[in-house]
Amino acid sequence: MNPNIALTILIAYFAMLITVSWYTSRGADTNTFFTANRQTPWYLVAFAMIGTSLSGVTFISVPGAVGSKAFSYFQVILGNVVGYYIIATVLMPLYYRMNLISIYGYLEKRFGFWSYKTGAGFFLLARTVGSAIRLYIAAGVLQIAIFDSFGIPFEVSVAITILLIWLYTFKGGVKTIIVTDTLQTTFLVTAVILTIILISNDLGMGFGEMVSTITKSDYSQIFFWDANDPKNFFKQFISGIFIAIVMTGLDQDLMQKNLTCKNIGEAQKNMYWFTGTFSVVVFLFLSLGALLYIYATTKGIAIPTKTDDLYPMLALNHFGMVVGITFLLGITAATYASSDSALTALTTSFCIDFMNVEGRPETERARIKHWVHIGFSVLFFVVIIIFNRLNSQDVVTAVFDLAGYTYGPLLGLYAFGLFTNRPVRDGLVPLICIASPLLTLFINNHSVEWFNGYKFGFERLVLNGLITFLGLWAVSRKWTVNDPAAA
Repeated sequence: MNPNIALTILIAYFAMLITVSWYTSRGADTNTFFTANRQTPWYLVAFAMIGTSLSGVTFISVPGAVGSKAFSYFQVILGNVVGYYIIATVLMPLYYRMNLISIYGYLEKRFGFWSYKTGAGFFLLARTVGSAIRLYIAAGVLQIAIFDSFGIPFEVSVAITILLIWLYTFKGGVKTIIVTDTLQTTFLVTAVILTIILISNDLGMGFGEMVSTITKSDYSQIFFWDANDPKNFFKQFISGIFIAIVMTGLDQDLMQKNLTCKNIGEAQKNMYWFTGTFSVVVFLFLSLGALLYIYATTKGIAIPTKTDDLYPMLALNHFGMVVGITFLLGITAATYASSDSALTALTTSFCIDFMNVEGRPETERARIKHWVHIGFSVLFFVVIIIFNRLNSQDVVTAVFDLAGYTYGPLLGLYAFGLFTNRPVRDGLVPLICIASPLLTLFINNHSVEWFNGYKFGFERLVLNGLITFLGLWAVSRKWTVNDPAAA
């Protein structure tokens, strides 16, 4: 694609987002930034959450991974459906009943100060790293499509990318994000559908023939039953349940959107509609992946060594101008829909959980929020540059590998809090939550020799949560009448 055209598209795209930001942030204060004044319609939240949940990882890595993993990722999505139901019926009623801004406030009421700070701290770590990786994808694509042609280094293009996000989120916060993410979800879903249609037309396939070709190919296999295979159904399905719970239900980013609904009934309606739509959209991405490989094989095009490059390479160099523009809009929308809301959620969590802004005057709250927002923008930049130097695996695996270690302690904390009534020695909780990922990593590295060839996949998240749960049990005691909180 001509880089001048790509640059024009990018400028127009961000001009639209900044215009939306100006409109939605008029009269905004910190309550608007943190909760959108709890006045958001459920259907707007449901659609916006799709863009946040998918991100550039889904847009590029899920189609790219079809070549080696077929449709096995859909086993995780089936588990997600169960996880989302648990979120809607167990976690969301709790958050609304406690009238929380940051969901980690639950940990303070249930366990104490150190548990609260530990839970919030693990979210900050997990979401900062995960979102920076997602943003790294978009920055890489924009580098190839635009900035390389103008001789702009990767570090500079990343800085420009983050600055643009900051510009349209700094005032309106989550209120602006819900509207912009709704627009961005529209772009990314349109992009994948249009790409599928255009590829099918190029290959001379009607809809029925396209479905038949994908179904008959080796790429369409969903279920895998070998117990030692990381793609095993039970590993993927169970992991999918817990991935949904921790990366949505225990994640301030996604829950912050849900908490902008007027009441629990509307929030649950949002979650149910989001679940169905999300599953369909992911299946479309898997189908796109199969078509990409079929197209490359049919046309004699070499598959890139790094499969994350397959969709960008074909879209920008082989599918023509319409698909190229559609792809650029889709990847930009997918990644910014994830990254912009993450920046807002990280700012919210740090302000509420560590800076204690709730009881401060509005002018002081606004000043603190402003500088925290800038600070996380800079942190995103640093993490992306580091990841660009170190990454050697497909990005979707990297994200979930990291999630297994960083979200595990959150899973253990909430499970122990919800399913037991035992108080813990609060001062020991940080040590347990730090030791648990390290022990999980140690077991993961020796699982083949210890467990007869067994290899952990995404289910290391469950192992991590279980170790945290057992650690909390070890430092807990039975509840007695009028028992004060454990020291």
